[in-house]
Amino acid sequence: MKFKQSDGQNQRIERITTSHLVVGIDMAKETHVAQATNFRGIVLSNRHLSFKNTHEGFEKLQRWLDALQQKHRLKSLIIGMEPTGHYWTNLANWLVGKGVNVVLVNPATTKRNKENRDNCPSQSDPKDALVIADVVSRGYYYDYTRQALHFQRLRTIMSDREFWVTNSVRLQNRIVRWLDIRFPEYASVFKDWTCPRSMATLKEFPSPSDLSGQSTEGVITAWRKYMKRAGGSTGIQKAAELISTARQSVGDTTALREAKHDLQRLLEEYQRIVNILEQIEKELVTLLGEIPLVSQLRSVKGLGTIYIAAILSGAGDLKQYAHGRQLLRKAGLNLAESMSGKRKGEIVISKRGDAKLRKYMYLATLTLVGTNPVFRQLHENNVQVKHMSKQQSVFKLLGKLARILIGMVQSGEKFTPEKTVHSYAQAA
Repeated sequence: MKFKQSDGQNQRIERITTSHLVVGIDMAKETHVAQATNFRGIVLSNRHLSFKNTHEGFEKLQRWLDALQQKHRLKSLIIGMEPTGHYWTNLANWLVGKGVNVVLVNPATTKRNKENRDNCPSQSDPKDALVIADVVSRGYYYDYTRQALHFQRLRTIMSDREFWVTNSVRLQNRIVRWLDIRFPEYASVFKDWTCPRSMATLKEFPSPSDLSGQSTEGVITAWRKYMKRAGGSTGIQKAAELISTARQSVGDTTALREAKHDLQRLLEEYQRIVNILEQIEKELVTLLGEIPLVSQLRSVKGLGTIYIAAILSGAGDLKQYAHGRQLLRKAGLNLAESMSGKRKGEIVISKRGDAKLRKYMYLATLTLVGTNPVFRQLHENNVQVKHMSKQQSVFKLLGKLARILIGMVQSGEKFTPEKTVHSYAQAA
């Protein structure tokens, strides 16, 4: 299968002029280091500047910049930094608030160019700051702009949600491990251990020995403490299966009392996180209702609250993108190919972008293939007619999704299945 690479994939942004003071800052938790050059990359400062990550430190940087601009008669100022970790955000926002042009440099770019100035692999904060300034002076950067408040709030909430999802997965793995040791046959009765009847069982009868001597009616009566519809034909069948399976269990009974205490703590913590995630989703629904363009995105069947929130939190306002390719580059989903002489390398995605945005756009595409008739039809056509692999088809449709989202926002229209299929057929 052949792919087309995005136009202008390695463009340089030529905006540095002879009147620019170019500053690179190496970020750290407590102390930042700055170096200054002119538009040619020639160092202008006698010595690097070290300043604290405090208001006094920021003021010290401002005085140093003013002095350099006055000394070298440079009217324009551009400051570059790497967006690694979270240490850079406070300084970047402070500078933007002062009207300073702040730009960001890809860490991979600085890593590749570190040896260019002195042909030495040594590393230090002053050298790193100088390398960043040098990269900026040659135009390899992208602008930093603060997103509107709605999108900043979305990013904060989604970051919070990601933390609790990670904890939830960790706890679920721990509970599954507990069951594998103490009641390995449990999954044959409850394929989904998080369902209400299973949760009631784990609270009342966590181990096979707890089911010893229990009747079907006794198990159902215990379930009724936690759920309304515990009985019925399904309840009777599950209770009977559970009792029968427990009699033949080979689960470990060593230190069972302590193990059951551990399970109860795990279940309580898991339920607490479930409640937190439910509250976060309610907050997301409320916040998304305040963003006008969300109504357009919701017109795509299968693109739910979490996917929309994740895309907007990672990409920001979609109106700032002129084409879907820009959104793909933001997520690191643009294509990269390695070629040399007669060797033609494999084309892969670059993965140079926002990892969370990349993850959720991929998951959203998988969901659309399964739930949206248009995307399902396109996927089947790719696999059956064009003989693509399923994975190739998903990535092809991921690019389609990016173009659809940007196209809807730019035109102010909602999702139109007929137009989507027609445009896809023309592109093919």
